[in-house]
Amino acid sequence: MVLNLEPISVERDLLAPGHRLCAGCAETIVVRQILHAVGEPVIVASSTGCLEVATSPYPYTSWRVPWIHSAFENAASTISGVETMYRALVKRGKIEDKGLKFVVFAGDGATYDIGLQFISGAMERGHRFLYVCLNNEAYMNTGIQRSSATPFGAWTTTSPVGKETPGKTQHRKDITAIFAAHNIPFVAQAAPHAWRDLMSKAKKAIAADGPSFINVIVPCQRGWRYAPGDTIELSRLAVDTCVWSLYEVVDGEWRLNYYPNPKKPVTDWLKSQGRFQHLLKPENKHVVDILQAEVDRQWTKLLERCKVS
Repeated sequence: MVLNLEPISVERDLLAPGHRLCAGCAETIVVRQILHAVGEPVIVASSTGCLEVATSPYPYTSWRVPWIHSAFENAASTISGVETMYRALVKRGKIEDKGLKFVVFAGDGATYDIGLQFISGAMERGHRFLYVCLNNEAYMNTGIQRSSATPFGAWTTTSPVGKETPGKTQHRKDITAIFAAHNIPFVAQAAPHAWRDLMSKAKKAIAADGPSFINVIVPCQRGWRYAPGDTIELSRLAVDTCVWSLYEVVDGEWRLNYYPNPKKPVTDWLKSQGRFQHLLKPENKHVVDILQAEVDRQWTKLLERCKVS
């Protein structure tokens, strides 16, 4: 699948400028890339979160496509209802089938935590839609609280740093593997710096005969504590340290999309963000060692799944 930047760059963005997301936010980068890949006609649903709040302050909207705001938990249920209605009306001859596509954009809180059973139900039922998790690894919209996507050792307002705890004390949930276990046609992880990889995955996902899921890391300068101009570099560093791996699962077959060479140490990742600065102190070296061991374990497991030696 060949993607050329020049024709894409002159296409009309389906998410308009003038939104109110923070400078350096990766969410609109990802949304624009995916909507360019998916194309029209498309209906988008968004759960409550940064993207929803910043793109739809009444009476304005940044969306140039039909768009529905659902609650934190039920965007997957909402798009399932829309998709079912469309298929039913086409089947009854009430409307013409114009190849309408369905996409959900939701944060990690809505995906990993609050909406998990709703998403699982929609996938089990086989609704044809693409679910995109905009994963900034915390509840950023409501004040940087930890979610089950937050990494081990990270500072958030609800995983504070002090004498008793060095940040979050649990490893993050492997939600991508959980959705792969639903045996749906397409599941993937992606990152905004690798735009060809992300857009190719979006095209595969939207063409799948059934539900699909893409988990995209979206650096958040406010919650991660870094300079706004470093967003793409943070995305690249996450992949090169194997903190965030690029892979896809197509009809149950695991495929590795990128093999970092050399694989950078997790300390490079920690040094780049204020939310991890406490881990660089000598008394927290054991926390860094635990985190590195977990990253290595997950990477080895992924290589085994993808049959890469």
